[in-house]
Amino acid sequence: MDRGLRGVFINGVVNENPIFRLVLGMCPTIAVTTSLFNAVGMGGAATFVLICSNALISLLRNFIPSKVRIPCYIVIIAMFVTVVQMLLQAYIPSLNESLGLFIPLIVVNCIILARAEAFASKSGVLASAVDGLGMGIGFTIALMMIAFFRELLGNGSLFGVNVFGPDYPNVLIFILAPGGFLVLGILMAVVNKAFLRPEKKEEH
Repeated sequence: MDRGLRGVFINGVVNENPIFRLVLGMCPTIAVTTSLFNAVGMGGAATFVLICSNALISLLRNFIPSKVRIPCYIVIIAMFVTVVQMLLQAYIPSLNESLGLFIPLIVVNCIILARAEAFASKSGVLASAVDGLGMGIGFTIALMMIAFFRELLGNGSLFGVNVFGPDYPNVLIFILAPGGFLVLGILMAVVNKAFLRPEKKEEH
């Protein structure tokens, strides 16, 4: 991967992380991060859709009239979401049932639509696919970080495996939405403190 593509990839994972930096997709973020299993599943599904839709939109960008570009993007995204849902129903039905409505709602996920409009519609196919990969991995990592603490503190387990033993008093607030926002806020502060480089003030 050359420097340009590497920069596009890193941008999605760190500099413009969909959750911690751009604060996009909050609804599925809070809803699916009650367990690591759901977080990985949602992240993988979104990553697949991001890569495929970005690449196809980039390939067709010169043929899509500007006046109908958003409906066209939604149709393309919906096609890949349908593929994901059919694959989950066929091979991982438990994950499909657990994620429920949030799989079809990927169609209108602001992260995917934003990348289609801001990047794929203006860039080459390879760069667009790499952008989708970076954004998807960044989204997945953020979901897993949030789910790690919510499942561990809320249920005392990771991937459904008990960690603290049967006597652990489940802290249900971490499984509920308020706990999700609390974990999200703390992680967002830590990540931005660690990776956000303050801009140097110009000396006059």
